[in-house]
Amino acid sequence: MEAPGFWDEPDISNRKMKELKGLKDVVDTINGLKNQYEDIEALIEMGYEEEDPEMAAEIRGELDTFIDTFERIRIDTLLSGEYDKYNAILKLNAGAGGTESCDWCGMLYRMYTRWAERRGFAIDVLDYLDGDEAGIKSVTFQVSGENAYGYLKSEKGVHRLVRISPFNAQGKRQTSFVSLDVMPDIEDDLDIEINDDDLRIDTYRSSGAGGQHINKTSSAIRITHLPSGIVVQCQNERSQFQNKDKAMQMLKAKLYMLRQEENAEKLSGIRGEVKEIGWGNQIRSYVLQPYTMVKDHRTEEESGNADGVLDGALDPFINAYLKWISTGKKNKEQ
Repeated sequence: MEAPGFWDEPDISNRKMKELKGLKDVVDTINGLKNQYEDIEALIEMGYEEEDPEMAAEIRGELDTFIDTFERIRIDTLLSGEYDKYNAILKLNAGAGGTESCDWCGMLYRMYTRWAERRGFAIDVLDYLDGDEAGIKSVTFQVSGENAYGYLKSEKGVHRLVRISPFNAQGKRQTSFVSLDVMPDIEDDLDIEINDDDLRIDTYRSSGAGGQHINKTSSAIRITHLPSGIVVQCQNERSQFQNKDKAMQMLKAKLYMLRQEENAEKLSGIRGEVKEIGWGNQIRSYVLQPYTMVKDHRTEEESGNADGVLDGALDPFINAYLKWISTGKKNKEQ
């Protein structure tokens, strides 16, 4: 920071400052954990010396806090992937099923926004398409925060909901599917060459919540990469130029990740494209009737508190996935 010219390039210097803060936070957490461990030892010794059984409850509380912090640090050590530190871009797409699937898509969008809010992460909607009657047909949004992609890469795949549909007059139990794609928001200059002839660029009017400029001009951008079939969209920025820049950044990142997958399988946390939004491809099931349970079909992690999970309590599933990946376990279907 004291070097001449450090502040000449604000983007680079701000990135360094952010990195420095992250490292300081890690060191402070580790030192705090060490002090807490020593305090617990002192409390135990004091309890024995004073033969005071009432101190057991205090020690238990301190120990529980210590274990929670230790477990969080242990999970953070698993976030060592090449792209884990980046922000994450998520895209939810409702599957077949009309209004029911669109409603499920809206529920998942709320779940991820609540999870992000709990962590103090920022949410930025990049593209949004309402359902015809209710819910969301598709939404692309960015989650910004330390290791956002490292955590959220676990969520990529098809999510299945089983419940009695509020849109079915006969009260029948229905199954709905929504796919989620997750990619890192790589801001670096990627070594990806894109031929202009391989692109189809469409403009359209923005839709959904987004500010006063929404729906007034055709500033939203859709870019289709014809050779791969990859489609990226952005309607969040103020101008067509800014939307195009963001969409191109997303396309380059997507193509880069695709190339990495094809060249090597070193990125164990990055899966291939979701094949079909339907039966047999789900990574997780959310059952609301006739009982309540959320179960991840890769890690076998499950919870009986479905409402809590849908309100953003995703950490047990994310942590289970990171442990599963770190031990080299593979999906039985792969």
